[in-house]
Amino acid sequence: MRSDSVKTGTQQAPHRSLFNALGYTEEERKRPLIGIVSSYNEIVPGHMNLDKITEAVKLGVAMAGGTPVMFPAIAVCDGIAMGHIGMKYSLVTRDLIADSTECMAVAHGFDGLVMIPNCDKNVPGLLMAAARLNIPTVFVSGGPMLAGRVNGEKKSLSAMFEAVGSVAAGTMTMDHLCEMEEKVCPTCGSCSGMYTANSMNCLTEAIGMGLRGNGTIPAVYSERIRLAKHAGMKIMELIEKDIKPRDILTKEAFENALTVDMALGCSTNTMLHLPAIAHEAGVDIDMDIANEISARTPNLCHLAPAGPTYMEDLNEAGGVYAVMNELSKKNLLHMDLITATGKTVGENISGCINKNPEVIRPVENPYSQTGGIAVLKGNLAPDSGVVKRSAVVPEMMVHEGPARVFDCEEDAIAAIKGGKIVAGDVVVIRYEGPKGGPGMREMLNPTSAIAGMGLGSSVALITDGRFSGASRGASIGHVSPEAAVGGPIALVQDGDIIRVDIPANKLDMLVSEEELAKRKAAWTPREPKVTTGYLARYEKLVTSGNKGAILDVNQLQ
Repeated sequence: MRSDSVKTGTQQAPHRSLFNALGYTEEERKRPLIGIVSSYNEIVPGHMNLDKITEAVKLGVAMAGGTPVMFPAIAVCDGIAMGHIGMKYSLVTRDLIADSTECMAVAHGFDGLVMIPNCDKNVPGLLMAAARLNIPTVFVSGGPMLAGRVNGEKKSLSAMFEAVGSVAAGTMTMDHLCEMEEKVCPTCGSCSGMYTANSMNCLTEAIGMGLRGNGTIPAVYSERIRLAKHAGMKIMELIEKDIKPRDILTKEAFENALTVDMALGCSTNTMLHLPAIAHEAGVDIDMDIANEISARTPNLCHLAPAGPTYMEDLNEAGGVYAVMNELSKKNLLHMDLITATGKTVGENISGCINKNPEVIRPVENPYSQTGGIAVLKGNLAPDSGVVKRSAVVPEMMVHEGPARVFDCEEDAIAAIKGGKIVAGDVVVIRYEGPKGGPGMREMLNPTSAIAGMGLGSSVALITDGRFSGASRGASIGHVSPEAAVGGPIALVQDGDIIRVDIPANKLDMLVSEEELAKRKAAWTPREPKVTTGYLARYEKLVTSGNKGAILDVNQLQ
């Protein structure tokens, strides 16, 4: 056992004395040591129940003959961090989570790990750690929040952000805003739409690292506690069978994840996280593969913010496995891959029927024949830009309009709420990328303001930053190369005509090559916005969005 390095032999007598200090018995020391990576804290609504999940996992491990040992991982609430300097610290935690988990797991010789994440960067950060460490690992998350109910209608957090824009536009009263404030987030859990947290939790099932229901069972259901116990038991089986993350996280598994991503209509942030996880697993994912998979994958779900259904509805309809079973009818999945259940994908999804064709469209009757995410390229985004196609209204699938350029999120929001953005405009927000931010802030406030002002079907937004999974509309992010490294988005000027053609996967500014060359020659890099602390180190190491915003020491050369 790996843990023999800290508990067996004469040289380990000092180590055993420290286990004695912790209260562990000889019987416990002889069993496999299982690291329980708990992301519990008291600031993230999706994590406030993880103490209960952790206790259930520990019980499951003990029942199956292991010794559970809990240690923590950090997590940021993107909703609370939104719209201020705090959002610069969201994406960057993904690497802190991966690094600190690696440190704890290697330093203490664990034989296996149970990862307990829930919200946005926590899930990919721990998946990165699992791939890097490559010791038996299973995931069990905290689960989604139940949808709120306002005047008999289901609502989620995205409605709350858009309501702020509606108040600014004078189309909603403060009384109604206050009522929504009280009711939109009624329980613990990751916010109730197909936002980034729930997207990534669903993809733990699709990629094979989580058990059935991990992405969809609501946080407040007792079924979630039972799932956690089963996860604790399952890790012991994975150790016995020596099934490790890199046995699961193959190139074909990432193709399965991208296919399910397209069918579900997941957050655009998955286009950052999957390449980063693949990098840790030694798998190379070219962003072009996303369009190839999208071209053959029907979009089967329109969960909030794309439509009126929520995670609880997806769960009742059969969950991720039911979606995968629909996809299998067109041979869109690799079925023979091993997973953390100890079984293959095909064995996992066999008999998992679609119980509600209004929530999960049958594969013969999809929302669209193509997937929920598109990667765009053109002279504005030579490497890539990403849009959640399933959340774009039909009239904005092709759009041409004048650029309104802003060098930070705050200036754009002021212009939108000040009525300075009109129908037809293309809002460009730059110097918000991984290096330029630094930290690649989410742009939920401006997208919500556009929707709340009634401009969601007539205004596009383009940024080298990124979007919350709660964003909807013609919101194109991850534009690469970013402005901070001299990408073409740095060269856009007010009034330039920008053409968005999502069906053709194109993003261009209608400016001549000669003019762009002249602007490029005149462009000079900006001084970093942050020069001290973790963000300054991050800015030096981070790569562009099309590469998953991974950290690369070669960036220092």
